Amino acid sequence: MEAIKKIGKLYNSISLVKRILAGLVIGIILGLVIPGIEPIALMGNIFIGALKAVAPILVFFLVLSSLANAKGDGSMKTVLLLYLCSTLIAAAVAVIASFLFPTALSLSGAESASNSAPSGLGEVLITLFMNVVSNPVDALANANYIGILAWAVVLGIALRAAKDTTKSVLVSVSDAVAKVVRWVISLAPLGIIGIVYSSVAEYGPEIFIEYGHLVLVLVACMLIIAVVTNPLLVFLALRTNPYPLVIKCLKDSGITAFFTRSSAANIPVNMELCRKLGLNKDTYSVSIPLGATINMAGAAVTIAVMSMAAAYTMGISIDPVTAVLLCVLAAISACGASGVPGGSLLLIPLACSLFGVPNDIAMQVVSVGLIIGVIQDSCETAINSSSDALFTATAEYRTWKKQGKNFKPGAYVVDEAGTEKA
Repeated sequence: MEAIKKIGKLYNSISLVKRILAGLVIGIILGLVIPGIEPIALMGNIFIGALKAVAPILVFFLVLSSLANAKGDGSMKTVLLLYLCSTLIAAAVAVIASFLFPTALSLSGAESASNSAPSGLGEVLITLFMNVVSNPVDALANANYIGILAWAVVLGIALRAAKDTTKSVLVSVSDAVAKVVRWVISLAPLGIIGIVYSSVAEYGPEIFIEYGHLVLVLVACMLIIAVVTNPLLVFLALRTNPYPLVIKCLKDSGITAFFTRSSAANIPVNMELCRKLGLNKDTYSVSIPLGATINMAGAAVTIAVMSMAAAYTMGISIDPVTAVLLCVLAAISACGASGVPGGSLLLIPLACSLFGVPNDIAMQVVSVGLIIGVIQDSCETAINSSSDALFTATAEYRTWKKQGKNFKPGAYVVDEAGTEKA
């Protein structure tokens, strides 16, 4: 028992990022050398399953208890504005990049693509509204985060009139769930070994070569969002060097999101990052789950680039007005991506309809997206999820600045034990 404690202490003494990078290297090596070992792949499935299992409960109780005990500082409006601006700018960047570096696709065979894509923007909105009024038990069971957020908000507001003892119980429950999440996150390196192993063993190294031009355009757009436009938004809000905070969020949140490929599963990681940054729990307990639902800059890039590729392949000329409409449509669709089965890929036909691209051709573009999904979805999720924490911190730092508080963007102010640092 003593030996196990020493091993656990040594394991936790190494930074999570270093452990994740080690897991990445080990997973690649094992996937190339000894593919087909089921127990190794199972580690990744167990880790993702554990995160997805605890995330809905965490979101529900954190939002519920936060609103019931809320003493907000007014930063939520800034968070929402940053979310929406980032998503719209991302769509514009993707459209411009597609004009500068047009991509032609080989559209043959769409057997792997589903035919369940929404036929119009109205269907996306209907799906969102139906998710809002979903049965709360069903919403928790099926990880319907729109429904979870809706019920948590309604109950949280209703419980503002409850006794302090009731509110303290809610806080205790949310803290207990958060502690369980931290235990799960500590096992991330083992999970990442399994995740990377499965991808490399199944697709081989050539997965990083096929459809190279399209992948480069997508990744380049997302890099521009991560290191140019998002930092610019942070600078405009704070009037200070944004990169320490940007790098911190990409390192602590983006790397994990890249491998888990789930904004919902990465909610606990963002919660922990916000806690370490010393942010207001009343704010980030709402803004982080909300961001996992509507802050979808990466999804906007995917929808816009893939739709532009379909139009270019068919020789369709796109005028500036249509390009602007595509930006708006991609941004709106991206915000609704979490409420549609298949995420951003199955919203591509919706954007393609703007150019009159037939649905069977659009679904072939979706099949291409499925092929490059290992890279595309990883980068998309990393951008989406890391910017949730980035903009939450930016909004609160803006409030601190107005209050005359001294702060260092991106610096940890709370240690692992929850004690404030000097």
